[in-house]
Amino acid sequence: MTITLPHLYRGKVRDLYEAGDDRLLMVASDRVSVFDVVLPDPIPDKGRVLTAISAFWFERTAAVFPNHVISFDPADFPVGARPDADRRATLVRRTDPMRMECIARGYLFGGAWTEYRQHGTVQGRRMPGGMQEAEPLPEPLFTPTTKAESGHDVPLGDDEAIALVGEETFTRVRDATLAVYAVGAAHAQERGIILADTKLEFGLDREGTFLLIDEVLTPDSSRYWPAEDYAPGGSPPSFDKQYVRDYYLTVDWDRTPPAPPVPPEVVAGTRARYVEAYERLTGLDFADWYRG
Repeated sequence: MTITLPHLYRGKVRDLYEAGDDRLLMVASDRVSVFDVVLPDPIPDKGRVLTAISAFWFERTAAVFPNHVISFDPADFPVGARPDADRRATLVRRTDPMRMECIARGYLFGGAWTEYRQHGTVQGRRMPGGMQEAEPLPEPLFTPTTKAESGHDVPLGDDEAIALVGEETFTRVRDATLAVYAVGAAHAQERGIILADTKLEFGLDREGTFLLIDEVLTPDSSRYWPAEDYAPGGSPPSFDKQYVRDYYLTVDWDRTPPAPPVPPEVVAGTRARYVEAYERLTGLDFADWYRG
């Protein structure tokens, strides 16, 4: 892949390029990070899967909340963008991203489980006693965090989030996040998959319109569990990078760069889980997306 557009930003997974008036080309790489460290070995096709799943969900959630997508079709990309063979790029509207991560949780897992074990709460909200890891919450919760340039994001209580973005914006993105999660969870359930939680991002375009941006309901931004293997009381098998994360929990590593190599069997297993997530969620053949 050769892109000669001006390069603006390199994130843990995505690269952004100038793509003309008020437009960006967003390219999803095969990089993978755990514990905020980019691993030395990529996961083949991961960027294509993320782009394909986002394409599916952006279309399905457009009626819930507008998004930044202009086109996934390489024919619409500007001169200088040649990811047509890769199928990992999206032409999007430029926005000013909101400095808050918007998370919807339907299950007691991850940081929520850690907090619950210590305090019996999730982001300060009192939960019923005796809950197990990965158990459904009484209702889906909006649990925002800071959006850190580096290091770890920090959980925000509602009052802290309102102080950061304002009450009107907080209410709007909270309601949108829970609505998008509801759409995703309902569809996933029909496909035999549990959507445990998801992280969304929003931004303002130059007209001042809030848009859903970045990626949506992908295995990188969400926890997906196969329903047939799900049981509370532990860490269910997943379609996301939890598989890689679980491996790194078994090795002697202090979670600072550089990370140890990813074993070939973990690379292959992770790729298979990403592809399976796309095919099970969409009912489509990933090879068809790959070929364009």
